[in-house]
Amino acid sequence: MKPVKIIIQIVLALAAIYLGYLCYASVQNPIQFEKLRNQRYDRIIQRLKDIRTAQDAYKSIHGVYTSSFDTLIHFVKYDSLKTVRSIGELTDDQLDQGMTEQEALKKGLIIRDTMRISALEQLFGKNYPIDDLRYVPFTKRKHEFLMGTNMIWTESGIEVPVFEARVNNMIIFEDLFEEYEDAILEYNGERKRLQKYPGLKVGSVAEANNNVGNWE
Repeated sequence: MKPVKIIIQIVLALAAIYLGYLCYASVQNPIQFEKLRNQRYDRIIQRLKDIRTAQDAYKSIHGVYTSSFDTLIHFVKYDSLKTVRSIGELTDDQLDQGMTEQEALKKGLIIRDTMRISALEQLFGKNYPIDDLRYVPFTKRKHEFLMGTNMIWTESGIEVPVFEARVNNMIIFEDLFEEYEDAILEYNGERKRLQKYPGLKVGSVAEANNNVGNWE
């Protein structure tokens, strides 16, 4: 009987260890997912901010936004933006005498020169990987942001252009779904219950919201 008793004790011990592991995993899994979510959100939010920066520059030239990443990326790569450079500055004595910059401009002490600079260099720096602008980080160039534009009427009766770029959490966490399915579905469900977009987006094609991001 002793061998049987020993076997039973071993089985019970293994079962206790397994149950303990399940309890530990049930607590750690959501915590680990939150860390991964924050890490990915930070990168994706920055990419959405960059899309917004590019769109605002495009609109400053063309008067509207574009729904095409090909068009937007081509604009940043090959177009240029106006910038004003000031030559000269007020001395301490002139500042003490109360001279303003406008007065210095009139007297020719300060000269403003308008010049054109590469849109890429001015917006992001010449080494920015602009061809990656369309791709959702962490998806290995498999997924692009969904981007659209619209013209809507404001309450004051003015028609304005708007744009939106977004990505769903199911895309953001696609490669993690098998391991964190419960945490992902719970997080998405909570977003939907709060009537919030289950992912990240900037701007809106339904309202003029000054291109705010849903994380702001």
